[in-house]
Amino acid sequence: MDLEIVDLDKPSDVNVILGQTHFIKSVEDIYEALVNAVPGIKFGLAFCEASGDRLVRVDGTDKDLMALASKNALKVGAGHSFLIFLKNAYPVNVLNAVKNVPEVCSIFAATANPLQVAIVETASGRGIIGVVDGGSPQGVESEEKARERRELLRKIGYKR
Repeated sequence: MDLEIVDLDKPSDVNVILGQTHFIKSVEDIYEALVNAVPGIKFGLAFCEASGDRLVRVDGTDKDLMALASKNALKVGAGHSFLIFLKNAYPVNVLNAVKNVPEVCSIFAATANPLQVAIVETASGRGIIGVVDGGSPQGVESEEKARERRELLRKIGYKR
């Protein structure tokens, strides 16, 4: 067994969702979930097939994000994993729609932060054992920082 940390390549203004699914039909179903959740969404989706041809299956609405998704899916290389790279939407806008796709088993991360994927490799293939999402905490928020957080959520329209 070998362990590896894979750094995902992504611009800082792009969000990513990393998950696991179990069926090639997931590509079309996740696509439909995304475009129905946010009209005009820009995304690239890549799915690592675990049997048969074992290809990275790719779809989306933005060629650059599709290329980014396929490049990173090859780096991760874990069977039945999928990556979605988003613009014009945030994970919070689409996460429930993605989780409700019947083939989706789990979500490992949904973030704009730098993302590292912990991979285990055996004679059978590769699997995701966890993620590192951004940096570690540097303390506990003060009353001032809590007020700033609440104000930000209202300013960007997520709370009233």
